[in-house]
Amino acid sequence: MATTEAARPIALAAPSGRRWRRVVTRSVLPRVVLILGCLVFLAPFYWMVISALKTNAELTQFPPSLIPGAWAWQNFVDAVNYIPFGLYTLNSLTITVGATIGAVLSNTLVAYGFSRIQWPGRNVLFYICVATIFLPYPVILVALFDIFGKLPSFGVQGAQHWVNTFLPLIVPAFFGNPFYIFLMRQFMLGIPRELSDAARVDGASEIRTFWNVILPLTKPAVVVVAILAAVAAWNEFLLPLLYLQENDKYPLAVGLVFFTSEHDVSYNLLMAASTLIVLPVVILFIFAQRFFIEGITVGGVKG
Repeated sequence: MATTEAARPIALAAPSGRRWRRVVTRSVLPRVVLILGCLVFLAPFYWMVISALKTNAELTQFPPSLIPGAWAWQNFVDAVNYIPFGLYTLNSLTITVGATIGAVLSNTLVAYGFSRIQWPGRNVLFYICVATIFLPYPVILVALFDIFGKLPSFGVQGAQHWVNTFLPLIVPAFFGNPFYIFLMRQFMLGIPRELSDAARVDGASEIRTFWNVILPLTKPAVVVVAILAAVAAWNEFLLPLLYLQENDKYPLAVGLVFFTSEHDVSYNLLMAASTLIVLPVVILFIFAQRFFIEGITVGGVKG
């Protein structure tokens, strides 16, 4: 009888131990990993911001301080005034707005044709389109440069050909992107086909069905495509470096590098300018994160 009584607490403790292990592995451990991952990704941004707020004397200290001793907000003003920040920003905005408009218009139309209209060879052509994602861009870079170097620009930005203009950075966005097409198609496949059939019964054309029925329902996916296209165009470095040949046409990413290589710019001013470049992307995601998450999750499970 005594042996049974002594074994009872052990029997009760075993389920409790398993329950704690389950809580740790399913709740605590994933959160710890996510927090550590966030810290790893936030560390460069944090260091960039605090470096932008330090003085030159404080930047040379060792070991470096994690918090600025004197918050030098004047660095942002000096960075904007010392670097042709306004000109570079205007160029970046022009390229970003044009590429974003092209991406939204072209990818939604192509995705509509791949998802809502039945025609022979539709799926085969879609698979070929998606397969181009795996094509390395440097493979076609030389060929594209040769093509754009021969296309007439009709005096756009004072150039005879597309090279040294914004055209190679904007016009290709109007011909679709395989990833954006895939994302939009998956989202549109989740929209009930009865809505399109009802619009056709009422006499609506395909364009009107797309514009008045389908497009308003795909707003989350459209916002995702717009965000991704805008961020890609805003951060693009290789293509402007390749196609643009004059300093006054450079966007922020390229102009900042060339200006700092030709002039003596303090490290804190460089970090201040870099912070101002990253800031619009962060603000854009903060205000559109609900649509971004909804578009990614819904578009990834439909179809």
